[in-house]
Amino acid sequence: MDAVIGRREALARALGLAKGICGLSLTGGLLEALSGCTRAPVTGREQFILPNFTEERERELGIEAYRDVLRHYPLSTDPTINAMIRRVGERIAEAANKPSFEWEFAVIQDDKIVNAFCLPGGKVAFFTGILKHTQTEAGVATVMGHEVTHALYRHGVERISRSYLEMIAQAGALAGAATGAVNPAVLQGVLMAYGVNASLPFNRSQESEADYIGLRLMAQAGYDPHEAVGFWERMSGCSREYIGKLCFRAGAGVPEFLSTHPSEETRIRNLEKWTPEAMKYYNPPAGPPPAALPPKAVG
Repeated sequence: MDAVIGRREALARALGLAKGICGLSLTGGLLEALSGCTRAPVTGREQFILPNFTEERERELGIEAYRDVLRHYPLSTDPTINAMIRRVGERIAEAANKPSFEWEFAVIQDDKIVNAFCLPGGKVAFFTGILKHTQTEAGVATVMGHEVTHALYRHGVERISRSYLEMIAQAGALAGAATGAVNPAVLQGVLMAYGVNASLPFNRSQESEADYIGLRLMAQAGYDPHEAVGFWERMSGCSREYIGKLCFRAGAGVPEFLSTHPSEETRIRNLEKWTPEAMKYYNPPAGPPPAALPPKAVG
Protein backbone atom coordinates (compact mmCIF):
# COMPACT_ATOMS: atom_id res chain seq x y z
CA MET A 1 0.00 0.00 0.00
CA ASP A 2 2.84 2.39 0.80
CA ALA A 3 4.23 1.96 -2.71
CA VAL A 4 0.88 2.88 -4.24
CA ILE A 5 0.57 5.96 -2.05
CA GLY A 6 4.12 6.95 -2.94
CA ARG A 7 3.39 6.75 -6.66
CA ARG A 8 0.30 8.88 -6.23
CA GLU A 9 2.16 11.55 -4.31
CA ALA A 10 5.07 11.54 -6.75
CA LEU A 11 2.80 11.90 -9.73
CA ALA A 12 0.80 14.64 -8.05
CA ARG A 13 3.99 16.62 -7.55
CA ALA A 14 5.08 15.96 -11.12
CA LEU A 15 1.73 17.08 -12.48
CA GLY A 16 2.00 20.25 -10.46
CA LEU A 17 5.48 21.03 -11.76
CA ALA A 18 4.55 20.18 -15.33
CA LYS A 19 1.32 22.19 -15.23
CA GLY A 20 1.32 24.87 -17.87
CA ILE A 21 4.36 23.52 -19.71
CA CYS A 22 2.55 23.79 -23.02
CA GLY A 23 2.11 27.49 -22.46
CA LEU A 24 5.88 28.10 -22.22
CA SER A 25 7.73 29.40 -25.26
CA LEU A 26 11.10 27.64 -24.87
CA THR A 27 13.72 26.26 -27.21
CA GLY A 28 16.55 23.74 -27.00
CA GLY A 29 17.27 20.12 -27.81
CA LEU A 30 15.51 18.66 -24.76
CA LEU A 31 12.43 20.81 -25.13
CA GLU A 32 12.22 19.99 -28.82
CA ALA A 33 12.35 16.31 -27.91
CA LEU A 34 9.59 16.86 -25.38
CA SER A 35 7.42 18.96 -27.67
CA GLY A 36 4.04 17.35 -27.62
CA CYS A 37 1.49 20.07 -27.00
CA THR A 38 -1.88 19.43 -28.60
CA ARG A 39 -5.53 20.33 -28.16
CA ALA A 40 -8.12 17.74 -27.22
CA PRO A 41 -10.94 17.44 -29.78
CA VAL A 42 -14.33 18.96 -28.88
CA THR A 43 -13.25 20.33 -25.49
CA GLY A 44 -10.11 22.10 -26.73
CA ARG A 45 -8.28 21.27 -23.50
CA GLU A 46 -4.51 21.65 -23.73
CA GLN A 47 -2.64 18.33 -23.61
CA PHE A 48 1.01 17.39 -23.34
CA ILE A 49 1.86 13.98 -24.85
CA LEU A 50 5.41 12.91 -25.62
CA PRO A 51 5.90 12.39 -29.39
CA ASN A 52 7.50 9.00 -28.59
CA PHE A 53 4.04 7.78 -27.69
CA THR A 54 2.47 7.45 -31.12
CA GLU A 55 -1.10 6.23 -31.19
CA GLU A 56 0.04 3.05 -32.93
CA ARG A 57 2.56 2.28 -30.21
CA GLU A 58 0.01 3.12 -27.54
CA ARG A 59 -2.47 0.65 -29.05
CA GLU A 60 0.19 -2.08 -29.14
CA LEU A 61 0.92 -1.54 -25.47
CA GLY A 62 -2.80 -1.48 -24.68
CA ILE A 63 -3.31 -4.86 -26.36
CA GLU A 64 -0.37 -6.40 -24.49
CA ALA A 65 -1.57 -4.99 -21.18
CA TYR A 66 -5.13 -6.19 -21.80
CA ARG A 67 -3.93 -9.72 -22.51
CA ASP A 68 -1.91 -9.58 -19.30
CA VAL A 69 -5.00 -8.62 -17.26
CA LEU A 70 -7.11 -11.40 -18.77
CA ARG A 71 -4.45 -13.95 -17.88
CA HIS A 72 -4.65 -13.01 -14.21
CA TYR A 73 -8.39 -12.62 -13.60
CA PRO A 74 -11.26 -15.12 -14.03
CA LEU A 75 -13.77 -14.22 -16.72
CA SER A 76 -17.51 -14.33 -16.14
CA THR A 77 -19.33 -17.20 -17.82
CA ASP A 78 -22.77 -15.63 -17.39
CA PRO A 79 -24.17 -15.34 -20.96
CA THR A 80 -26.67 -12.63 -20.01
CA ILE A 81 -24.08 -10.30 -18.52
CA ASN A 82 -21.57 -10.92 -21.29
CA ALA A 83 -24.16 -10.27 -23.99
CA MET A 84 -25.27 -7.06 -22.29
CA ILE A 85 -21.73 -5.67 -21.90
CA ARG A 86 -20.97 -6.53 -25.51
CA ARG A 87 -24.22 -4.97 -26.74
CA VAL A 88 -23.62 -1.69 -24.90
CA GLY A 89 -19.98 -1.72 -25.88
CA GLU A 90 -20.66 -2.13 -29.57
CA ARG A 91 -23.09 0.78 -29.51
CA ILE A 92 -20.63 3.02 -27.65
CA ALA A 93 -17.87 1.92 -30.05
CA GLU A 94 -19.99 2.91 -33.03
CA ALA A 95 -20.58 6.33 -31.48
CA ALA A 96 -16.88 6.70 -30.74
CA ASN A 97 -16.10 6.26 -34.45
CA LYS A 98 -12.48 5.20 -33.96
CA PRO A 99 -11.68 2.90 -36.93
CA SER A 100 -8.15 2.21 -35.70
CA PHE A 101 -9.49 0.58 -32.52
CA GLU A 102 -10.08 -3.18 -32.51
CA TRP A 103 -12.77 -3.34 -29.87
CA GLU A 104 -13.00 -6.15 -27.33
CA PHE A 105 -15.28 -6.43 -24.30
CA ALA A 106 -14.66 -8.68 -21.31
CA VAL A 107 -16.43 -9.24 -18.00
CA ILE A 108 -14.17 -10.15 -15.09
CA GLN A 109 -15.77 -12.22 -12.35
CA ASP A 110 -14.95 -10.42 -9.13
CA ASP A 111 -17.85 -9.04 -7.11
CA LYS A 112 -15.52 -7.25 -4.68
CA ILE A 113 -13.90 -5.00 -7.28
CA VAL A 114 -16.00 -1.97 -8.24
CA ASN A 115 -14.18 -0.93 -11.39
CA ALA A 116 -14.08 -0.85 -15.18
CA PHE A 117 -11.51 0.31 -17.70
CA CYS A 118 -10.78 0.86 -21.37
CA LEU A 119 -7.19 0.45 -22.55
CA PRO A 120 -5.82 1.96 -25.79
CA GLY A 121 -7.06 0.17 -28.86
CA GLY A 122 -10.57 -0.30 -27.46
CA LYS A 123 -9.86 -3.04 -24.93
CA VAL A 124 -12.69 -2.82 -22.38
CA ALA A 125 -13.29 -4.77 -19.19
CA PHE A 126 -15.96 -4.57 -16.50
CA PHE A 127 -15.56 -6.18 -13.09
CA THR A 128 -18.84 -7.73 -11.92
CA GLY A 129 -18.59 -5.70 -8.71
CA ILE A 130 -19.62 -2.53 -10.52
CA LEU A 131 -22.75 -4.10 -12.01
CA LYS A 132 -24.63 -3.82 -8.72
CA HIS A 133 -24.40 -0.05 -9.23
CA THR A 134 -24.95 0.16 -12.99
CA GLN A 135 -28.10 -2.05 -12.74
CA THR A 136 -29.35 -1.13 -16.22
CA GLU A 137 -27.86 -0.86 -19.69
CA ALA A 138 -27.99 2.92 -19.37
CA GLY A 139 -25.91 2.61 -16.20
CA VAL A 140 -23.39 0.45 -18.04
CA ALA A 141 -23.38 2.99 -20.90
CA THR A 142 -22.58 5.75 -18.39
CA VAL A 143 -19.48 3.89 -17.20
CA MET A 144 -18.57 2.68 -20.70
CA GLY A 145 -18.74 6.16 -22.21
CA HIS A 146 -16.60 7.56 -19.40
CA GLU A 147 -13.91 4.88 -19.65
CA VAL A 148 -13.84 4.86 -23.45
CA THR A 149 -13.24 8.61 -23.37
CA HIS A 150 -10.11 8.08 -21.29
CA ALA A 151 -8.74 5.93 -24.13
CA LEU A 152 -10.02 8.10 -26.98
CA TYR A 153 -8.51 11.22 -25.44
CA ARG A 154 -5.28 9.43 -24.52
CA HIS A 155 -5.50 10.39 -20.87
CA GLY A 156 -3.19 7.59 -19.76
CA VAL A 157 -0.21 8.55 -21.89
CA GLU A 158 -0.89 12.17 -21.12
CA ARG A 159 -0.45 11.33 -17.45
CA ILE A 160 2.75 9.41 -18.11
CA SER A 161 4.08 12.21 -20.33
CA ARG A 162 3.46 14.88 -17.71
CA SER A 163 5.17 12.78 -15.09
CA TYR A 164 8.21 12.18 -17.30
CA LEU A 165 10.16 15.18 -16.11
CA GLU A 166 10.13 14.10 -12.46
CA MET A 167 9.70 10.33 -12.42
CA ILE A 168 12.85 8.51 -13.42
CA ALA A 169 11.17 5.14 -13.25
CA GLN A 170 8.51 6.22 -15.68
CA ALA A 171 11.18 7.72 -17.93
CA GLY A 172 12.80 4.29 -18.10
CA ALA A 173 9.50 2.75 -19.10
CA LEU A 174 9.03 5.39 -21.79
CA ALA A 175 12.50 4.68 -23.17
CA GLY A 176 11.60 1.01 -23.45
CA ALA A 177 8.31 1.86 -25.13
CA ALA A 178 10.06 4.16 -27.61
CA THR A 179 12.48 1.42 -28.69
CA GLY A 180 9.72 -1.10 -29.19
CA ALA A 181 10.74 -3.30 -26.28
CA VAL A 182 7.73 -4.57 -24.37
CA ASN A 183 8.55 -5.66 -20.84
CA PRO A 184 6.53 -6.11 -17.65
CA ALA A 185 7.52 -2.65 -16.35
CA VAL A 186 6.11 -0.96 -19.45
CA LEU A 187 2.89 -2.98 -19.33
CA GLN A 188 2.46 -2.20 -15.64
CA GLY A 189 2.93 1.50 -16.40
CA VAL A 190 0.18 1.37 -19.02
CA LEU A 191 -2.15 -0.50 -16.68
CA MET A 192 -1.57 1.98 -13.86
CA ALA A 193 -2.09 4.90 -16.22
CA TYR A 194 -5.54 3.60 -17.17
CA GLY A 195 -6.64 2.73 -13.64
CA VAL A 196 -5.92 -1.01 -13.52
CA ASN A 197 -4.21 -2.72 -10.56
CA ALA A 198 -2.79 0.50 -9.13
CA SER A 199 -3.85 4.12 -9.17
CA LEU A 200 -1.95 6.96 -10.76
CA PRO A 201 -4.84 9.38 -10.55
CA PHE A 202 -6.42 11.06 -13.51
CA ASN A 203 -6.57 14.75 -12.75
CA ARG A 204 -9.86 16.56 -12.32
CA SER A 205 -9.83 18.12 -15.79
CA GLN A 206 -9.42 14.68 -17.37
CA GLU A 207 -12.20 13.25 -15.22
CA SER A 208 -14.54 16.09 -16.14
CA GLU A 209 -13.63 15.63 -19.79
CA ALA A 210 -14.44 11.91 -19.54
CA ASP A 211 -17.80 12.75 -17.97
CA TYR A 212 -18.61 15.38 -20.59
CA ILE A 213 -17.63 13.36 -23.67
CA GLY A 214 -18.92 10.13 -22.12
CA LEU A 215 -22.35 11.71 -21.72
CA ARG A 216 -22.36 12.59 -25.41
CA LEU A 217 -21.21 9.09 -26.41
CA MET A 218 -23.98 7.38 -24.44
CA ALA A 219 -26.54 9.72 -26.00
CA GLN A 220 -25.26 8.99 -29.52
CA ALA A 221 -25.38 5.29 -28.68
CA GLY A 222 -29.08 5.53 -27.85
CA TYR A 223 -28.98 5.78 -24.05
CA ASP A 224 -30.77 8.61 -22.28
CA PRO A 225 -28.06 10.85 -20.74
CA HIS A 226 -30.45 11.69 -17.88
CA GLU A 227 -29.72 8.17 -16.59
CA ALA A 228 -26.11 9.11 -15.78
CA VAL A 229 -27.17 11.00 -12.65
CA GLY A 230 -28.97 7.92 -11.31
CA PHE A 231 -25.84 5.82 -11.69
CA TRP A 232 -23.68 8.30 -9.76
CA GLU A 233 -26.32 8.54 -7.05
CA ARG A 234 -26.18 4.76 -6.67
CA MET A 235 -22.39 4.86 -6.57
CA SER A 236 -22.48 7.44 -3.79
CA GLY A 237 -25.17 5.61 -1.82
CA CYS A 238 -27.06 8.88 -1.50
CA SER A 239 -29.95 10.54 -3.22
CA ARG A 240 -29.14 13.76 -5.07
CA GLU A 241 -30.37 16.17 -2.39
CA TYR A 242 -28.35 14.58 0.42
CA ILE A 243 -24.98 14.13 -1.28
CA GLY A 244 -22.36 16.09 0.64
CA LYS A 245 -24.80 16.97 3.41
CA LEU A 246 -26.39 14.32 5.62
CA CYS A 247 -25.16 11.38 3.61
CA PHE A 248 -21.52 10.60 2.92
CA ARG A 249 -19.01 7.75 2.79
CA ALA A 250 -16.01 7.27 5.02
CA GLY A 251 -12.84 7.86 2.98
CA ALA A 252 -11.59 4.33 3.61
CA GLY A 253 -14.69 2.87 2.02
CA VAL A 254 -14.47 4.69 -1.31
CA PRO A 255 -14.28 2.18 -4.20
CA GLU A 256 -11.18 2.36 -6.40
CA PHE A 257 -13.37 3.51 -9.30
CA LEU A 258 -14.14 6.71 -7.34
CA SER A 259 -10.92 7.20 -5.43
CA THR A 260 -9.49 9.88 -7.71
CA HIS A 261 -12.71 11.26 -9.11
CA PRO A 262 -14.44 14.56 -8.37
CA SER A 263 -16.94 14.64 -5.53
CA GLU A 264 -20.34 13.18 -6.35
CA GLU A 265 -21.95 16.56 -5.74
CA THR A 266 -19.66 18.28 -8.24
CA ARG A 267 -19.99 15.50 -10.79
CA ILE A 268 -23.78 15.35 -10.62
CA ARG A 269 -24.08 19.12 -10.81
CA ASN A 270 -21.92 19.09 -13.95
CA LEU A 271 -23.84 16.21 -15.52
CA GLU A 272 -27.13 18.00 -14.93
CA LYS A 273 -25.67 21.11 -16.57
CA TRP A 274 -24.37 19.16 -19.58
CA THR A 275 -27.40 16.92 -20.14
CA PRO A 276 -29.43 19.40 -22.26
CA GLU A 277 -26.51 19.67 -24.68
CA ALA A 278 -26.02 15.89 -24.71
CA MET A 279 -29.71 15.43 -25.52
CA LYS A 280 -29.06 17.08 -28.89
CA TYR A 281 -27.10 13.93 -29.76
CA TYR A 282 -29.61 11.49 -28.29
CA ASN A 283 -30.59 8.82 -30.77
CA PRO A 284 -33.16 6.66 -28.94
CA PRO A 285 -33.64 3.07 -30.15
CA ALA A 286 -36.82 2.22 -31.99
CA GLY A 287 -37.93 -0.52 -29.59
CA PRO A 288 -38.61 -0.45 -25.85
CA PRO A 289 -35.61 -0.15 -23.54
CA PRO A 290 -34.14 -3.49 -22.41
CA ALA A 291 -35.05 -4.70 -18.95
CA ALA A 292 -32.66 -4.45 -16.03
CA LEU A 293 -30.57 -7.46 -15.19
CA PRO A 294 -32.14 -9.86 -12.70
CA PRO A 295 -30.90 -9.34 -9.12
CA LYS A 296 -29.05 -12.68 -9.05
CA ALA A 297 -26.89 -11.53 -11.97
CA VAL A 298 -25.55 -8.44 -10.25
CA GLY A 299 -25.23 -9.50 -6.63
